[in-house]
Amino acid sequence: MADRQPDFVVYSVRPREGARDVWTRIGAAFKHDRADGLTLLLDALPIGRKVVLMPPKADEDDPASEPAEARKSRKAPT
Repeated sequence: MADRQPDFVVYSVRPREGARDVWTRIGAAFKHDRADGLTLLLDALPIGRKVVLMPPKADEDDPASEPAEARKSRKAPT
């Protein structure tokens, strides 16, 4: 799996009262080659109970490649 791109990026999503949700990338998910299912490789454990898997973008290190939901959750600097 180290030489493969992930099939999904794993995010922990925490709701905030009166504000947009906070999306934090916590790992990657890979489809099994021989059976249905996914293997999750987590770099952190989710704080809340909501975990979202999104397809990776062309350049995952680029903040602009995050899911629209993650970008929307950030507040503009004040």
